[in-house]
Amino acid sequence: MDEDFIKGRAPDIRELAAKADPFTRKRLLDLADTYERRLLPVPHSAPGLAGRHSQPQMKR
Repeated sequence: MDEDFIKGRAPDIRELAAKADPFTRKRLLDLADTYERRLLPVPHSAPGLAGRHSQPQMKR
């Protein structure tokens, strides 16, 4: 999906949610949130942490 489609669909879905029953409203709002999260930039990992082991090394 391209960015313009997502920008247009999320408000439409929220408008539908305002008129829906509680169960459907929650599902529609979750869908709109999912679309909007796709628009957010992906955070970069902290520098210097890539490639390190996630478990501490044993002492010798």
